Amino acid sequence: MRGGGGAKKEATPPKGCMAVRVGGRGEEMQRFVVPVEYVNHPLFVGLLKEAEEEYGFEHAGSIRIPCHVEDFRHVQGVIDRENAGHGHGHHHLHLSNCFKA
Repeated sequence: MRGGGGAKKEATPPKGCMAVRVGGRGEEMQRFVVPVEYVNHPLFVGLLKEAEEEYGFEHAGSIRIPCHVEDFRHVQGVIDRENAGHGHGHHHLHLSNCFKA
């Protein structure tokens, strides 16, 4: 999807969720709405640290995460499975594309 010429108002995330923008170098940023509990997960914390290094947190709007969209979706799947009780708490993913692109 490509954005139009004018600014569009995006829906406020539901209670207990937050919006983040995700995109690696050369990708258009995509908006994701994720549960706030993600901020407690080590994989997401790593993405937030990378976002802080890349962009800082002194800006308005959604947190921007410098990670390729497909890699972020993979991280989402891992977190969702673990939060559903199906994971074993192992975080040995090779996500170098998300960290230090």
